[in-house]
Amino acid sequence: MRVVIVGGGVAGLALALALRSQGLDYVLLEQAAEFKPVGAGIQLSPNATRTLDYLGILRRLAPRTVQPRCHRFVDWETGRPLLTTPLGDAALEAFGQPYLHAHRADLLRAILDEIGEDPRIRMSVRVVETGQNGDQPWAKIEDGEIVQGDILVAADGVKSAIREELFEPEPPQFSGCMAWRGLTPASTARRLGFEKDSYIWMGPNRSMVIYYVSGGDLLNWIGIGPSDGDTRESWTAQGTTEAALNEYEGWHPMIRGLIKGSEPPHKWALFDRKSLDNWVRGRTVLIGDSAHAMLPYHAQGAAQSIEDAWVLARRLVLAPNIDDALRTYQMIRKMRTDKVQEASRAAQNLFHMSDEQQIQRRNQRFTSMQTSIGDGFPPGQEWLFAYDAENAASQSDNDWQRLAWR
Repeated sequence: MRVVIVGGGVAGLALALALRSQGLDYVLLEQAAEFKPVGAGIQLSPNATRTLDYLGILRRLAPRTVQPRCHRFVDWETGRPLLTTPLGDAALEAFGQPYLHAHRADLLRAILDEIGEDPRIRMSVRVVETGQNGDQPWAKIEDGEIVQGDILVAADGVKSAIREELFEPEPPQFSGCMAWRGLTPASTARRLGFEKDSYIWMGPNRSMVIYYVSGGDLLNWIGIGPSDGDTRESWTAQGTTEAALNEYEGWHPMIRGLIKGSEPPHKWALFDRKSLDNWVRGRTVLIGDSAHAMLPYHAQGAAQSIEDAWVLARRLVLAPNIDDALRTYQMIRKMRTDKVQEASRAAQNLFHMSDEQQIQRRNQRFTSMQTSIGDGFPPGQEWLFAYDAENAASQSDNDWQRLAWR
């Protein structure tokens, strides 16, 4: 069996490593000339770190991560925590794996270091067309070469050309929001009062997610609010500190100090994709953002991609044939990712309310939840964090639905 992977992001590289761990052959086609440290912070909940452990890279990544003690929902104006939920040792004890924060570049480096020198990863290769002859899917690259395999995996991300070409062509759905992303030195962040916790500050029409990365050397912040008219999805579009400060006019001095202490931030527009009815077309299959691009409010984009990679590789080993493997991969994963997508869409409204009475009611609900859960986890977090990709991949058909929806 040979798997052709198109795209070398988190999903594609994790799949390459998962396939190798299962003794399966692959070739990965990446159009970039080299892997660059694009992006910034990434949150790895226990469902993700559990899968990274299966892949053998958690030990490589761990020294460059931060383990937050808790997650705080904070009022934008007063800086008062409305709800605090446990992470740190509590998450490790409850779910058997840690909740970690990392720089995306460190995650990719850990995967690449584990893979090592591998001629099956081909750089500067742009796929211009895909198709299938009989049971053999293929990818045509720019110089005319045809790369053929038994399975073709579209890991080409949120702007997936393969999804557009072979599945349901549809324009991306603009969320109406954009994100500002910056990195602030830890020394500055500590002076402002930011501890090694995870934060979401909620204000009228806007929010800001904050956590330490790079082993605690940097504080990563992502401010999300109404679009300034720039609708690019690029992670590398440059913004200005002045513009970001204008977006957060009137916010607590901790937030404004964080922006001022950062290098000029990047910005990008937030798009969503509708859930497809089918991720499989012949022997071509979608994975990661090409299958289920998500708004970032539940910090599950990378986590769900990593889960996809492990489940797909394991089903290719456990299923009686390729077609059954692809069918059951979709069955196992789709119900879960649909649910996470919907929760992320709903969170945008929850975090970005503008009506004063609605905000007051929301804040009261958060405060009441603190009373009801005490030091425990909200039910939705338990469902999200407890997921075991290996357990899911190994279940019978009847059990998959129970695992996805419980």
